[in-house]
Amino acid sequence: MDIMMPEMDGYQTMQEIRKNPKFITLPILALTAKAMKGDRDKCLAAGASDYVAKPVNTNELLSLLRVWLYR
Repeated sequence: MDIMMPEMDGYQTMQEIRKNPKFITLPILALTAKAMKGDRDKCLAAGASDYVAKPVNTNELLSLLRVWLYR
């Protein structure tokens, strides 16, 4: 989930997704250039399963995908 999207940002989008009981356990990785203190916690509070800051380390992203997709 890209956090900085036009109209509805990633925080709002994740909150809307999580409102649907069918998607409570859907893995959502927050992907953002916002890497300030507290941004990770804000993403997790909005419904992200995990957080990745840009620039993306491909190996880290693939590792997180493996972790979350096999839970």
